[in-house]
Amino acid sequence: MLQISMSGICGTDKHTFRGEVMQYAGTPHERQIEYPLICGHENVGQIAAIGGEVLDSEGQPLAVGDRIVPAANVNCGQCWYCRTGQPYYMCERLEDYGNSLTCARPPYLFGGWSEYMYLLPGTRLFRVPDALPDHVAVLTEPMAVTHGFDRARRLSETFGEAVVVYGIGPLGMCHLIKARLMGAGALIAIDRLPSRLRRSEEFGATLTLSAAELEAEELVARVREATAGRGADIVLDCSGAPETFVNSLHMVRVGGTVVEAGAFVDMGRVAINPTADICTKNVNVLGIGGETAQAYRPAMRLLERNLRTLPLDALVSHRMPLEQAEPALELAQRDEAMKVVLTPTD
Repeated sequence: MLQISMSGICGTDKHTFRGEVMQYAGTPHERQIEYPLICGHENVGQIAAIGGEVLDSEGQPLAVGDRIVPAANVNCGQCWYCRTGQPYYMCERLEDYGNSLTCARPPYLFGGWSEYMYLLPGTRLFRVPDALPDHVAVLTEPMAVTHGFDRARRLSETFGEAVVVYGIGPLGMCHLIKARLMGAGALIAIDRLPSRLRRSEEFGATLTLSAAELEAEELVARVREATAGRGADIVLDCSGAPETFVNSLHMVRVGGTVVEAGAFVDMGRVAINPTADICTKNVNVLGIGGETAQAYRPAMRLLERNLRTLPLDALVSHRMPLEQAEPALELAQRDEAMKVVLTPTD
């Protein structure tokens, strides 16, 4: 049993709040979210009760009072996807906190938006370093999703010299931070909200473009202008809006890579030209359906190492009590917010 200190509001939670419930479309565990449920899969807290010997991600015993970040998903370990080493969110019998695990199943407390959260056997648990405060540790899960950028870098012959981050919400900001720390040159941030664009400059964006002021074609033109006409080496699409994927394909250079990391919930189809947008441009497209279990610990270490070099304290813009969950969700979708977290035990 985990006593929750902080639980983040994810883009997926916003979709759930709005009734947009189709997840993992086209995979073995495509499903519609069922209500009622307790949201919250970006969690940090202290172990309140423990049954038997439980080990952390490095094989060390955990005890009551230890501070941990639990993985957001629990995979079966037995299906074809698990046996062949696919990302654990591809598991055919996936259980995920705050989403598939609803209040229909005892003991009901399967999300972080509660004072206590029950953790299923097999949940991977990551010990939080003493130096890492809760309001930074709560970013571990979205930072773990940035493993797609690592894969894109391995595909790029130019090391990601010019990178676009399309959508600077919390997930996009984590990608922007990763791109900066990994040595990106031109780092272009695109969003509709002015506060997010301003915040991206604090984290190293060299050019910001307003999607509220510029049409799609103008955004492409500005990206090409900033990259000597070639287009970006890597475009990280974190917006959650399907139409930005089309524009991402137009922004990327010949031989470049588009990482689609924000389309976890099915928001409908878009039209692309396979020949002009992908094939003849030799474009790589990476679809990222979530974090990997192997990415949690490196993400946590990355945050810890850069506590003094980056304004990570500023990423959590609002902390709100559990009884204000609805206003917190509404706030998380407005200009003044970056990462909004719930603090159930305050």
